[in-house]
Amino acid sequence: MEHIDENALREAARQFGEDGIDVVRLGYSDLIGTERGRDILAERFDRTVGDGVAFCRSVYGTSPMGDVVDIAGGLSAGLPDIVVVPDLATARPVPWEPGVAHVIGDVYNPDGSPSEESPRQVLKRVVDRFAELGMRPIVGPELEFYVLEPDESAPHGWRRYGDATGNVYVAGFKGDPENTLLASLRELAAYGLDVVAANHEFSGGQFEINLWHSEALDAADRAFRFKAAVQELARRRGKMATFMAKPFNDEGGSGFHLHFSTLDAEGRPLFDDPDGVDGLSDVGRSAIAGVLAHAPALAAINNPTVNSYKRFGPDTLAPWLVDWGLDNRSAMVRIPPERGRASRLELRLGDASANPYLAIAGLLAAAYLGIRDRLAPPAKLEGYGYDTAKADRLPGDLGAAIDALEEDKDLADILGPAFVDTFVAYKRNELERFGQFVTDWEFREYAYHL
Repeated sequence: MEHIDENALREAARQFGEDGIDVVRLGYSDLIGTERGRDILAERFDRTVGDGVAFCRSVYGTSPMGDVVDIAGGLSAGLPDIVVVPDLATARPVPWEPGVAHVIGDVYNPDGSPSEESPRQVLKRVVDRFAELGMRPIVGPELEFYVLEPDESAPHGWRRYGDATGNVYVAGFKGDPENTLLASLRELAAYGLDVVAANHEFSGGQFEINLWHSEALDAADRAFRFKAAVQELARRRGKMATFMAKPFNDEGGSGFHLHFSTLDAEGRPLFDDPDGVDGLSDVGRSAIAGVLAHAPALAAINNPTVNSYKRFGPDTLAPWLVDWGLDNRSAMVRIPPERGRASRLELRLGDASANPYLAIAGLLAAAYLGIRDRLAPPAKLEGYGYDTAKADRLPGDLGAAIDALEEDKDLADILGPAFVDTFVAYKRNELERFGQFVTDWEFREYAYHL
C-alpha cells in the first residue's frame, strides 16, 4: 500500500477546515462503476484515514439487487476486508452539498498490495504499460443519458422528461422545459469536471454532456464522478438520470464514446504523420489494429450488461461490426478528420452503462497490444456500414462477449488475470439470474394464448 504521509493528511484536514468543509466523502468505484464510499468528519479525517478505511471485499461481488456473488477471496473466504486510501490530489468541494468535499480512493488488500478487482487499479496498471513504451495515453469521454420524471401510470413509474421527437442537437427550453441540463452543466463545471458542452441527444429525454480530454486516469476519474454527479443532481430535482444502455423499446440507446491518442514523453502527438497513410502514423494504425483484434473481448467490458446488446443492430448508429473508417459514424472505430495534435481514434463500441475505468482500461490494453506487436489494420470501411459481407460481427449477447473475454489471454494479461476472473464470475452470475427471471415480454407473448 502506498505510504500515507501524515503531514499531508494533517495539511489536508487543516485545509478542509479553512475551506468550511466539515465532511469528506471518500468514494471509489465498484465493479460496475457504482460509487461506494463513506462520509468522514473532516476534524477526524487524518486520524480516520491514516491506515486506510476498511470495507468488505465482497462489495466487488454485490449485484444491483443486493445478491452477493462468490468471487475469489470473497464470500467463501469469510468476507474479508479491502482498504481504501484517499488520493488527496483528487479532493474537491461538492458545489451542491455545502460543507462536503469529495475525494477518490485507491483500493488495496490488507497486505498492502493493490486490489486486483479495483477498476482504478486496473487502469493504473495499463497506463504503466504505456509508460514502459515512453507514451502517455490521452482520452476524451463522451456520455449520453436519459432523464426521467415520475409517472404513476408508466409501466415502471417513470416517463421520459420533456419527451418529444426531433429534438436532436437542440439546446434551451425546447428539449429541456425546466432547464435542468443548463443547471447541471453549471454545477458540473463548478465541480471541476472540465465539462465543455451539453445538448439534447437523438431520443426524447436523452442528453449528452461532453468532457474535455486529458491523461487517461484523470479522464476516467472525471467520467466516474460525472456519472455519479448527474444522477445525484437529478435526484435533487425529483427526477432520475439513467445511463442504462437501452431503457426503452421505442427509442435508441445511450453511448459511451472514447476518443484516444498518445503523446510521447515530451508531449508530441504520436498518432499524426502527414506522410503516413491517411495522415496517420504507424503507431496510430497499430493502435487501430489492436482495438479491432480484441474487439470481441472489449465488448464484454464496454457493453457489460444483458441490456447492452439490445442497443445494437443495423441503422442504429451503434456499431455492429468489427470495422474502422475515416470520419465514418457507422464504423466501430472512427478516425475524426482533424490531424496534428488532434489526431486520434474514436471507439464507438461502448454504451453508457460501462464502468469508465474499465472501458478506458480495455481500450488502452487493446491499443497497447497493437502498438507493442506492430499490428497493421485491415482495409478501412468505405461508405455506410452494417454490411456483414464487409466485416465480422461483434458478439450478439453478453454470454458470447464474456466467452470472448475469457478466451483472450493476451488482453487478460494486460488487464490482470485476477480481475478478469472476478469480472467473468460476476457477469456469469448476472446471466444466470436473468435466465431465471420471467420478463414482461414473456408474459405478454405467452400468457393469453398458451
